[in-house]
Amino acid sequence: MASIKQNLAGQPLPDFRNSGVILRIMLGVNLLALAAALVQSEGVSDSLQLYIDMASRVQPLLVFNLALLALIGKALQRWPAWVGCAVVLVLAAASAILLSSFLSPVAFDDSGTQRLIRAGLLGGAAAGCLLSYFALRAAALSPALVEARLQALTARIRPHFLFNSLNAVLSLIRADPKRAETALEELAELFRVLMRDHRELVPLADEIALCRQYLDLEKLRLGERLNVEWDLAADLPSELKVPQLMVQPLLENAVYHGIEPSGDKGTIRVHLACRGDQLLIDLTNPCGGGAEHQRGNHMALDNIRERLALYYDLEARLETGEVALADGQREYRVRIVLPCRGRSS
Repeated sequence: MASIKQNLAGQPLPDFRNSGVILRIMLGVNLLALAAALVQSEGVSDSLQLYIDMASRVQPLLVFNLALLALIGKALQRWPAWVGCAVVLVLAAASAILLSSFLSPVAFDDSGTQRLIRAGLLGGAAAGCLLSYFALRAAALSPALVEARLQALTARIRPHFLFNSLNAVLSLIRADPKRAETALEELAELFRVLMRDHRELVPLADEIALCRQYLDLEKLRLGERLNVEWDLAADLPSELKVPQLMVQPLLENAVYHGIEPSGDKGTIRVHLACRGDQLLIDLTNPCGGGAEHQRGNHMALDNIRERLALYYDLEARLETGEVALADGQREYRVRIVLPCRGRSS
């Protein structure tokens, strides 16, 4: 089952398909090139020009290497750790030799051979430094540490969710005992979800079902004041997995900060669609609360943003904003963008 462990120390090599890993590698290589330029040049102005020259020659080969590593990334993860590291080091050394021979073609005499060997060793050493950095980073974000942090973050979601649901059930016990019994069964199912291991990713359909159950319970409290419009694209992959309790806290925010304080009817709109290799989750609700309610929005949003960073590094993002409509009303919009890669994993 897919887990938060996929991005951390459970694997000997970084995920070369992850945009965060790619960005860090490119930054690391450019920093090494800048250091080399500073060492080789006689002044700051000369070092800047030398760095620009080096970067313009290194970047195309670096991009090619990253693309190649992304293509064979799954195979690297299946191989023994030393084999994967050796492949990366050999690829870096071969690229450095190729770049050196391309920049200064020489015959294979003693001096030319020594220069190529030196270039290969430097390339391998640079790759080794970057692998060491990723190993240290993985150790710092070890599964035990990050999973404990993730559990703590998830636990912060629960209070409002449970208290509001219990209040909704209590209000029905005398007025409609049968519906109260059904609501208790739904609440028991929600408790079961909360008791799961939140380190694991779950099918998108399960997260949507959880959200519908939550909204059914809230509708018991708010009645006709709460209206929800679901817009689910037909091409949503059923096997796609997402973090648990990712959309539900947003709906809770929409109810608590948008519908409940307004005293009028309101509509929450939820749209899910795939665009290329990304899953888009858009949620819109009216702005019904005052300053106190708006301040409260940010705890759940920061919670989700941090959990997305733990799961996906830089490949996921959460965007929020308040928009003024033509009729003078205001609405709050939230968008989550997740990678769809590895749908079956």
